[in-house]
Amino acid sequence: MNVDLLIYNIGQLILPRFCSTPLKGDQLGQLLIKENAAFAVKDGLISWLGNSDEIHNFIAIKKIDAKKKVVSPGLVDPHTHLVYGGSREQELALKQAGVPYLEILANGGGILSTVEATRNTPEGKLIEKARKHLETMISFGVTTLEAKSGYGLDRDTELKQLRVVKKLNELYPISIVSTFLGPHAIPLTYRGKEERFLQKMTSLLDDINTEKLAEYVDIFCETGVFTIEQSHKFLLEAKRKGFGLKIHADEIDPLGGAELAANLGATSADHLVAISDEGIKRLSDTNTVAVLLPGTTFYLGKDQYAPARKMIEAGAAVALATDFNPGSCVTENMQLIMSLAALKLKMSPEEIWNAVTINSAWAIGQEAESGVLDVGRKADFVIWNIPNYQYLPYHFGVNHAASVYCGGKLIWNESRILSD
Repeated sequence: MNVDLLIYNIGQLILPRFCSTPLKGDQLGQLLIKENAAFAVKDGLISWLGNSDEIHNFIAIKKIDAKKKVVSPGLVDPHTHLVYGGSREQELALKQAGVPYLEILANGGGILSTVEATRNTPEGKLIEKARKHLETMISFGVTTLEAKSGYGLDRDTELKQLRVVKKLNELYPISIVSTFLGPHAIPLTYRGKEERFLQKMTSLLDDINTEKLAEYVDIFCETGVFTIEQSHKFLLEAKRKGFGLKIHADEIDPLGGAELAANLGATSADHLVAISDEGIKRLSDTNTVAVLLPGTTFYLGKDQYAPARKMIEAGAAVALATDFNPGSCVTENMQLIMSLAALKLKMSPEEIWNAVTINSAWAIGQEAESGVLDVGRKADFVIWNIPNYQYLPYHFGVNHAASVYCGGKLIWNESRILSD
C-alpha cells in the first residue's frame, strides 16, 4: 500500500476515545495506550493504525522511526486571548506589593491598558505579535486552539482583532477557532450605562456573521462586570443569530454562570473556581464542557483552584486550557497547565491527557477534527521526548515536544545545540 508518511517503532501511542459526547466521570480516566505502535498517513489523514511489525505492507514516501518515543494527538487549547497589543509587566510589582486590581484599573492599568494598546496597534503589528505567541504555542504541541477578541471594547478594534485571528488561520496549517468576546469588560465611559454598552456589542453580531469572523461568542459574567440577566440576554441573542456559546463563569463569585451555560446549551463554561454545587450538578446533566484554567489561579497567587475532582466525580465533562493573556496568565505553555492540573487540581495523567485532547476539542466544537488519532481523521500529532505518558505532567517547566505535525506535515521540530 502506498502512503505519504509512515510512523513506526512508537513506544506508547496515546489514543483518547471518541464518543458521542464529551468524556465524563470514569470515562475521563480511561486512556488507551498502544505499545510498539505504528500508523500511516495519506493525503493528510490517518489511513492505517496498527503494530510496528506490520509495516512491511507499506511503501511510504517518508518513514519516521519514533525510537520508542511517546506519540499523542496534537494538544488542543480551548481558551486563549491570543491577539492583543502591548504588555503589562510593570503591574507585576504592584500585585506583589498588594495593590488591589481595582486601584490598578483606576490608574489606567489592568485590562483597560491592554485595550488602549490594542486600539493603538495597527492590524499588521498585531498579526506580527500574535504570530510569535502562536508559534510558541505550536512549539509546546498545540495544533488546535481558540482565540478570543475582547481587548477592543469598541466596534473597530473588536473587528480588527477578529480579522487578525482570521488571517492567522490562513497563514498557519493549524486550526484556530474564533470567539467574539466584546463584553469582556465595561469601558470607563460606560460606567453606569452597562446596558447601552451591551447593546453596542450585540449590534456587532451581524457584521461578524457577514464577514464570518467568529464561530462563538463569550461574555464575562462576574461581579462588577456583567450580571446573569445581562449575560442571558446577550447569549440568547447570539444563539438566535447562529453563534455557539461560551461564558466566563463563576471565577470569583458563584453567580450562577455555570447554570446559565447549562440552561442555554453552551458549548463551554470557563474558569469555574467558585462554581456552586448546583452549578456542578447542572453541568453534569448536560454536555457543556467545564474548561478549567489552573494557570490563571497560579499566576494570580490564589489558593483556591477550581474543584476539578468534585466536578469529575459528579460526572461533569472537564477540559484544560492556558487562558493565555497579558494580565492574569502570561504563558503559552499547555504542558505547564498539564503539570498544574496534576499538582493543584489532583487530576490523574489519564484524565489530563483526555482533558487536553478530545475534551478540549469538544469545548470548541472541533471534536470531529481534533483530539483523537484514528483512521480517517486528520493526522495532527506530537512526538514527545518522554519515556511514558505519565512523565509529562511529572517533569514540569521544560518543553518535552520533539516534533509537531499537522495534517501529516512537520510544522515544528526541536532546536538542537550544535557542537564544534
